[in-house]
Amino acid sequence: MKRREALKNIGLSTGFVLATPSVFSLLQSCKSDVAAWTPTFLTEEQGMVLKGLIDVILPKTEIPSANDVNVAEFIDKYFDEVLMENEQDELKTSFDNLTSFLKTNYKDNLSKIKSEDYMDLLDNHMILNSDGTKELDSKAKDVSGLLNRIRSMCIHAYRISETVGENILAYDPVPGAAYCDDLEKLTGGKSWSLS
Repeated sequence: MKRREALKNIGLSTGFVLATPSVFSLLQSCKSDVAAWTPTFLTEEQGMVLKGLIDVILPKTEIPSANDVNVAEFIDKYFDEVLMENEQDELKTSFDNLTSFLKTNYKDNLSKIKSEDYMDLLDNHMILNSDGTKELDSKAKDVSGLLNRIRSMCIHAYRISETVGENILAYDPVPGAAYCDDLEKLTGGKSWSLS
């Protein structure tokens, strides 16, 4: 996947969480050690799957991966603290369907699923049936919808994380100054972290 293209097109191609102050504070509270993180909303297995998926969606390159900036913890906290109870119930069912699908089609032991398996899952099961060539059953649609939701939340949470906002994107700690010049000249082509 092309991470830079995804970040450039975030506003165009994904439906994402509204950036309210409470969502920002929720993300900033995700400061635990990535390796020691324990999910609060998801089960341990589902948390492992979430970390595997987001590591494929935004892998480590010369910049940190989504897991490096605690995106999985943010998504888990968002599900737990922001979603309504009926949305949480639907999401739990979707995650159960996803883990069941992974166990059936990849490996029964979810800890043995490799990044190539997650890449295959995303490549072949994330797109909802749009061309009409293949009818999807309700569980396949549910898995596809969940994968799309995870991708959207992952990209958005990554973009608004403190590490990315201050160290990777163009950052002005006192926003609001009017700059009238070429973006290439002002920021080296980077988009603003606070816009």
